[in-house]
Amino acid sequence: MTSVRSLVPTGPLASVASRRVLQSLMRTGQEARFVGGCVRDCLLEIQAADIDIATPLPPEEVMRRLKADGIRVVPTGLKHGTVTAIIGNETFEITTLRQDVETFGRSARVAFTDDWLADAARRDFTFNAMSLTVDGELYDPFGGVPDLTAGRVRFIGDAETRIREDVLRLLRFFRFYARLGKGPPDAAALDACTRLAPLVGGLSGERVREELLKLLATDRAADVWRIMVDQGIMEHVLPQAVAVDRLAALDRLEWMVGETEPLARLAALLPAGPLAHSAAEAVADRLRFSNFQRDRLAAIAAPAVDVHPDLPFKSRRIALHRLGPEIYRAVLLLSAAAMGTPAFELFEPLAEASAWQEIPFPLRGQDILDRGQAPGPEVGRLMGELERWWIAHDFQPDRDACLAELERRLFQSPSSPSGS
Repeated sequence: MTSVRSLVPTGPLASVASRRVLQSLMRTGQEARFVGGCVRDCLLEIQAADIDIATPLPPEEVMRRLKADGIRVVPTGLKHGTVTAIIGNETFEITTLRQDVETFGRSARVAFTDDWLADAARRDFTFNAMSLTVDGELYDPFGGVPDLTAGRVRFIGDAETRIREDVLRLLRFFRFYARLGKGPPDAAALDACTRLAPLVGGLSGERVREELLKLLATDRAADVWRIMVDQGIMEHVLPQAVAVDRLAALDRLEWMVGETEPLARLAALLPAGPLAHSAAEAVADRLRFSNFQRDRLAAIAAPAVDVHPDLPFKSRRIALHRLGPEIYRAVLLLSAAAMGTPAFELFEPLAEASAWQEIPFPLRGQDILDRGQAPGPEVGRLMGELERWWIAHDFQPDRDACLAELERRLFQSPSSPSGS
């Protein structure tokens, strides 16, 4: 394995804690290096989210050394040679060098080794196979540096073989291409991804969810999603999420709210109209969404009230009350994207959403019970009627006025008009 260049560790790779961990592992001459994504991110001069370290030491010896040096260590995956060191709020995943004996999907039967090249060859893409010493010596056995510079996302070795080892790599290819790619995608990789796309159905929803939401958070999400749709890949991943033109239009408006929300982008990809809610439910089921994610996706894709850029002032206030400002903004942008609304027409409704202060409905169910109404469905019906009356009066009636309206409705004769 040849050292390609020098690279000064920066950010979390240069922290006191990281040096302490590496020095503990290297105390008697053994080598330890940063590996994988944290090295790639160091080259890109961005903050690494996770710090991975590799060493030829067996995991039991890694734990012994770290404990001897007063470092907290957790045996997170001893069978696979992985332990986690914790210093303060910094964590380091330390894995013994491995080589595959047999691969089967996400799992593999591995043997520990002292061969750095064999360990690097197990990884997915060339720029994820690099390693870096604490002194800044960079090892790049498969040309990750030139690939990273050129914006090439390239599998190590045969693309089909690497995907069959773990089908999630198919989605990771598109996620990294969306994040780092320049120019057209690698032809061999794209061909393998297209042919093997039916295998994605065997992946767990949680793993698919993580990759797709990360892809949707990138600047090039619409362009890359379109490639997946055009290649027929998305029909095996999320067949409901193919409205790429609407996603692209949404992308052109998102600067107005200063943020990108992957769930709103996912909602943009779903069919509009009466099919929106069932499509959102199907996607939430496939991706094993939390209740929060499920409800948020449905609220944006199939909102409870109509929202569009041409709503009059009073209707906008009603929508803000029903949806809350966050969902309202997301739905407004989605509607504007579908209608081709110019950005300048959104300044006023978006400003209203930013300034919106929630106005709580003055009554509670107990107010109805206190006036003699028996518990049951009638309480909910009355509360709904009263809140609609309050909203129709532009949220102006105070508690006393609402109580007066409640009593009027409770005690009016059956033949009297409801006033709702």
